[in-house]
Amino acid sequence: MAEMANDATCEFCDIVAKSAMAHVRYEDDELIVFRNRLRWVPIMLLVTPKEHLSQCDFWVSPLFGRAAEIAVRIGEEDAQDGFRLVSNFGEDALQTQPHGHLHIVGGAGLGLYLDFEGKGDFWQKIYGGAMQ
Repeated sequence: MAEMANDATCEFCDIVAKSAMAHVRYEDDELIVFRNRLRWVPIMLLVTPKEHLSQCDFWVSPLFGRAAEIAVRIGEEDAQDGFRLVSNFGEDALQTQPHGHLHIVGGAGLGLYLDFEGKGDFWQKIYGGAMQ
């Protein structure tokens, strides 16, 4: 079930409504892809439905398949050496926006998600031993 939000509380709804500025990479009747304001790596885009949906509702909606296809196409075009598709669910995962979205992240070496004991040979070759 979709969550309701008013424009004062949802930055993504403001972008969809054109009351907030964003660099739009792609847009159709149901989805919009825009540059994330964060700049941790060169490519940080957000794929989001125009309708305000929670993260969970977006992922289980019929719209998510199209969003994933668009994210992969844009990732292949914009980050030819590799990219990640990431979503955060809840506070522990650092989800900061209530509006469902999918991140396209790339344009640089992204490293490990988390350091971990027992890394296999592949990880050891690239990243070495445990991070300090």
